[in-house]
Amino acid sequence: MLIDKELITGLILAGGRGIRMGQVDKGLQNFRGAPMALHVLMRLSPQTGEIIINANQNLAVYESFGTQVCPDQIEGFAGPLAGLQTGLQHCETPYLVSAPCDSPMLPVDLVSRLSSALLLHNADLAVAYTLELENGIRKKQLHPVFSLMTSALLPHLTEFLSLGGRKVDAWFKELTVAEVLFEDNTAFRNINTLDDLRQFES
Repeated sequence: MLIDKELITGLILAGGRGIRMGQVDKGLQNFRGAPMALHVLMRLSPQTGEIIINANQNLAVYESFGTQVCPDQIEGFAGPLAGLQTGLQHCETPYLVSAPCDSPMLPVDLVSRLSSALLLHNADLAVAYTLELENGIRKKQLHPVFSLMTSALLPHLTEFLSLGGRKVDAWFKELTVAEVLFEDNTAFRNINTLDDLRQFES
């Protein structure tokens, strides 16, 4: 059982400062001939009814991608939860799925698998995870910004933020969360630095 994609709004999180990339706008960095955020948009849009981009700089450039662009309500680059709050505030569908602007290889079945788990577990939110090899041991690696949630979570998130909460995992602890295993680790690779960009380009 899946949620109809027309009931899901996609949110691309591009609101960060890009400090590790030399304080440049990560989503607009060129990757294989196009801005990274545009790669994310092209992968996510077939999986959702509509797309919102959360950005705090270069808004006109993001608007040129042909989608709604919304800055954080909280000032000062407050992190991904502030971006999620913005997405939920502008979301006109019952569900919102998020992805970061610096993961241009995200899975083409991301939304279908998260939506299946959300319904199966009657959860507030479904999140992707992978198994990463560390010292010969496979460890669970959660990818909290790849998550599908009910838009009814907006008041809860707004209260969490108003009390000073900023950590995604702390917010998740207050929710019913379904975790979904994805086998392909590379699909969730974040391109955080210029070295990463060069490495994944090749």
